Amino acid sequence: MSQLLVRDLTAETLQRLKDRAQRHGRSLQGEVKVILEAATSLSPDEARLVAEGWRERLAGQPHSDSAELVREDRGR
Repeated sequence: MSQLLVRDLTAETLQRLKDRAQRHGRSLQGEVKVILEAATSLSPDEARLVAEGWRERLAGQPHSDSAELVREDRGR
């Protein structure tokens, strides 16, 4: 895993992060990680573009019927 060092946070910002972490029952590091992961998740428009790309890549290729796969799996 990579690490990130954030310099020059104000004391107020750091305290607000600590308070937020405590409210959520997480460590400061855990809270910052959750914030960063949420901030870098795909927006609906970005997700739509990714989905369109996959549809284009998979167009014209044969696909199995997922219902058949589910039935097979249930039979195990």
